[in-house]
Amino acid sequence: MTDAPIPGRDFVFEGQARFDALANYRVTLKSTSAGKEPVEVRYGYRKPGFVRMDFIRPHAGATLVYSPETGKVMLWPFGFDTFPRLMLNPDSRMILSPQGHRVDQSDIGTLLVNVRELQRHGDTQVVGDERIGTRSASHVVVTCRPGHTVTGVSRYELWFDAGHGLPVKVASEHASGQPIETVLLEDLRIDVPESQLEPFG
Repeated sequence: MTDAPIPGRDFVFEGQARFDALANYRVTLKSTSAGKEPVEVRYGYRKPGFVRMDFIRPHAGATLVYSPETGKVMLWPFGFDTFPRLMLNPDSRMILSPQGHRVDQSDIGTLLVNVRELQRHGDTQVVGDERIGTRSASHVVVTCRPGHTVTGVSRYELWFDAGHGLPVKVASEHASGQPIETVLLEDLRIDVPESQLEPFG
């Protein structure tokens, strides 16, 4: 059961503004896709674009770090700062997600830019307030018009947290209506003290 939506409220715009104001965040990502193994990752982001991913499953123990300063990804297959380590380009097939996502384009800000682009070519519906785990969130559906997609996506469903205003769940679909991926963003922490962030290299 959902509550009545707030007329005219642009949750995507508000989410972008919230992302633009933060310095860093930390979250556990849980991704599911039809026919593919579930992915669970401890994810850290620090502006201007540093990314760290510590894999829980699959590839448990592997860590990768993207640096916008070098434009490269450092991969430690057996844990951070262990041997061996590999220096890779962000578009290396070895580190693309099952959906083809790149590490350097994996943050919430990039997601919201893509959703905003889809909005420009379609319709946005605010469904109402729902519970995602223990969180209250506003459910928003963005659907593009026929003939338009953004990174292969024609429809997004997003649930924006009532407290911090960022997505806590995202589902995407192909133009055919087939689901692409559903991602839960659990234990999202914003502007974590530097002393509590895992190192980015």
